[in-house]
Amino acid sequence: MASISSFLAPNLYPNPRECSRIPNASAWFASGSSSSSYRTLVTFPSSSCYIRSKATFRVSAVAVEASTAAEPEAARKLYVGNIPRTMNNEELSKIFSEHGSVEKAEVMYDKYSGRSRRFAFVTMSSVEDANAAIEKLNDTEIGGRTIKVNVTEKPLTTVDTSLLQAEESTFIDSPHKVYVGNLAKTVTSDVLSKFFSEKGKVLSAKVSRVPGTSKSSGFGFVTFSSDEDVEAAIASCNNEMLEGQKIRVNRAA
Repeated sequence: MASISSFLAPNLYPNPRECSRIPNASAWFASGSSSSSYRTLVTFPSSSCYIRSKATFRVSAVAVEASTAAEPEAARKLYVGNIPRTMNNEELSKIFSEHGSVEKAEVMYDKYSGRSRRFAFVTMSSVEDANAAIEKLNDTEIGGRTIKVNVTEKPLTTVDTSLLQAEESTFIDSPHKVYVGNLAKTVTSDVLSKFFSEKGKVLSAKVSRVPGTSKSSGFGFVTFSSDEDVEAAIASCNNEMLEGQKIRVNRAA
């Protein structure tokens, strides 16, 4: 910041109101005062005689912005897990603002059911604020649930991203669809599809991922060709074991 600070010395320009108090040169000399004393008065007037230029303030603003930009968003963005289903953006922001300046708070919702996915992202204004929020809020209880707060995971590589995008694009949506919850982290879209194919004609299956990562969100969707297949899947698969966990199956909204 030393190089930036050197530009912050105020550019001073005459303030007409205050500088009017400096006497006219002719009148000064006519009074018998010396030229040297006049030069001293003009060269070193009181600070109120001069005003800062707008350029100074612009440079100062750039310096502040530069210091903020120096801290990447990935280091300030927090993952907040296991939040109450009813929590919204405003409530989340209020909780985190008690421990620092909040830039953005966003609860994640399922685009099909419209229900909260029980996790969110909060971007703090600085790394210091992010660390303070983690220290104060991680493993604390909100609405009867113990939340998890940590810095977001490392972004996916280009290859991982392309694979997930391909998975998303091949998913076939349908009005005949079930929501599958409490999935084990090891369950993939293929595993989900094969499991339900034993119960009916599966059109497509998809495990939801935490945005920007390959991490499973713990739920997914399966689409069928008919409503009868949906009913059969719910009746035969709800509370069944899949990869070591008892899954929940119900009609997707």
